[in-house]
Amino acid sequence: MIVWLNGAFGAGKTTVARELVEMLPDSVLFDPERIGDELREILPRKRLDEVSDYQDLPAWRRLVVETAAALHQEVGGTLVTPMTLLRQEYRDEIFGGLAARRISVRHVLLEVDETILRERVARREERSAHGEAGTAARARCLERLPAYRRALSWLAADAHTVDTSSLTPRQTAERVAEAVRAGAGVCDIVQTPEPTAETVAAGVLLFDEEGRVLLVDPTYKPGWEFPGGVVEPGEPPARAGVREVAEELGLRLDAAPRLLVVDWEAPRPPGHGGLRLLFDGGLLTAAAAHDMLLPGAELRGWRFVTEEEAAGLLPPVRMDRLRWALRAREWGTTLNLEAGVPVGT
Repeated sequence: MIVWLNGAFGAGKTTVARELVEMLPDSVLFDPERIGDELREILPRKRLDEVSDYQDLPAWRRLVVETAAALHQEVGGTLVTPMTLLRQEYRDEIFGGLAARRISVRHVLLEVDETILRERVARREERSAHGEAGTAARARCLERLPAYRRALSWLAADAHTVDTSSLTPRQTAERVAEAVRAGAGVCDIVQTPEPTAETVAAGVLLFDEEGRVLLVDPTYKPGWEFPGGVVEPGEPPARAGVREVAEELGLRLDAAPRLLVVDWEAPRPPGHGGLRLLFDGGLLTAAAAHDMLLPGAELRGWRFVTEEEAAGLLPPVRMDRLRWALRAREWGTTLNLEAGVPVGT
């Protein structure tokens, strides 16, 4: 298990984490900030200048998951992880990666009144022996407060909140330990196993009466997607698409969907690639759309979008696949793609 302590920069997460390690049996402290420090030493300056924060580096997010998994296998027990995560897509990527490795996460938000937070940050600077370094750290904490305020809407809904405004670090750790023992903070996220070889995935395109296509926002990985998922061994791909639509959205397709595109996705470590199929699920009436399940364990949200709007939500490889699927639907044909590019036409 991982107890992930989230909160504003300067909220005292690391101090609470050290106290919490003493209270939870067989627990160790895992601070992902150290991975960021190492990447700053390793990566070329040119690459570091391309991002505003080390969390924006895909390598950092992958290494957090892999390191946590390795530590968990090595020592077992509980990893106490103090780390601010304010971007929901990064939370999805990291927590989803941990869930794929069968590591449960307890997400705890250490909330503090902003006035008190500013006082704590100032006191921390006064105690610092680093002079200008302490001043810079204080400035960074305060600069990131607006981002924290913006993230509170999803953080409060996602994590178990402990108000630390009137608590000492020890008292806060006691509250967190009590909450963890009671089962609070469990992340309701799908445990999708990490592929170990090439996979076949089936997606289904559903359209509204205006011709817009349905996209979904999974909780277990970053970015928008098509309804669908990995084809199970021995399962017909079209049937897999129908099954996934029923599981994710509660919709029962009356007929087997027609195949629009077959796309071979090249392996790009850490991914293994494989075949990606998109099927035409047809028209979804307003009444049927109204009956769709609200977002649950697998989905945070869904929306109908135009092709232009989809370009702002999907990563390039999925957008290329969608564009050709829409053309195939328009032309009444099936297209064979390799890495998003038609072949044999």
